[in-house]
Amino acid sequence: MLKRFAVMGNPIAHSLSPFIHQRFAEQAGIALSYEKILVPDTLFESQVLDFFAGDGKGLNITLPFKQRAFAMAEGITARCKLAKAANTLWLSEGKLQADNTDGIGLIRDLASYGELAGKQVLLLGAGGAARGIIGPLLAAELAGLTLVNRNEEKAKALQTEFTQLKISRLAELKTEYDLIINATSASLAADSLALPQSLLKSTTLCYDLAYSKTGATAFVAWAVEQGVQAADGLGMLVEQAAEAFLIWHGVRPDARAVLTELKYSQSG
Repeated sequence: MLKRFAVMGNPIAHSLSPFIHQRFAEQAGIALSYEKILVPDTLFESQVLDFFAGDGKGLNITLPFKQRAFAMAEGITARCKLAKAANTLWLSEGKLQADNTDGIGLIRDLASYGELAGKQVLLLGAGGAARGIIGPLLAAELAGLTLVNRNEEKAKALQTEFTQLKISRLAELKTEYDLIINATSASLAADSLALPQSLLKSTTLCYDLAYSKTGATAFVAWAVEQGVQAADGLGMLVEQAAEAFLIWHGVRPDARAVLTELKYSQSG
């Protein structure tokens, strides 16, 4: 019988996770099933319990349930505790375990663009997506990590937990940044992100945590218009999936090969 895995979220139709995990399984010679499960808001906890009661082996959790998955877990990793959100669940000795692979997924993808240590980084947004990556970014020995958010109270709340974090208003920024990360939902809604061009230098990388199956996200399109390098979150998606696969199966898959295949299929 195939080992059963799934991703839960709402919406979920757009998810590339089944494709990614099937490719990883083929690499490793593992037989599994991996499905998308659309979960009504009121039924998340019961559906998680039902999945594992029905001999499910592992779950990925996406929006909007990562905080609720974290709250359900009896065992959590250090990075999951820091993020206060979980995207990977499994059972160990009958108890629900949780991890958050978003941050390490981002770091591993960013490594393909160059060294992070010593870089000035600007982070846009203070929601769940930002929280999941702040810890791993600070651990990468940056020269500085500055956060900008429309709601200053949310930004300051994060600063109390991550004391190395700098908080600023957009209009007050004077630095040129090596890396600008969009962790807001603006790209998903195709809203414009009005950033001053003075934040950019010729070598700046603009990285959007969101990804689009059709064309560029709004943030990536803006960066390209400014003449700087840009990337969406597809690489992070594949890398965080690879980390989850490692947790479940004890095998690290070749994430870059699957990312190349995804990029090729999108361009074609």
